[in-house]
Amino acid sequence: QVQLVESGGGLVQAGGSLRLSCAASGRTFSSEAMGWFRQTPGKEREFVAAISLSGGNAVYADSVKGRFTISRDNAKNTVYLQMNSLKPEDTAAYYCAAGVRLGFAPYEYQYWGQGSQVVVSS
Repeated sequence: QVQLVESGGGLVQAGGSLRLSCAASGRTFSSEAMGWFRQTPGKEREFVAAISLSGGNAVYADSVKGRFTISRDNAKNTVYLQMNSLKPEDTAAYYCAAGVRLGFAPYEYQYWGQGSQVVVSS
């Protein structure tokens, strides 16, 4: 069992930056691939970024590539999402997730955090 808690969301102006954190507890953190997803009301959960067990491989959605960076610190059992050059369309609830392998779809992840709201004003 893995418990995930996100933090760092909030309100920011377009062009600004935020860093989300996801603290994990429970099963050994370094055994999990980690992902970030986001969701707006009435829409399906959308893939944002994911990082491999070792942190050596990271993948991104085209919509955030070049602006967002995912990283992890296995010593701190934490994964991060640095979000730069934010746009109003980035407004969403952001969820971190843990799975046995790096994937792009929500069903590939077994554990989920409660979500952190990000609002980008124009």
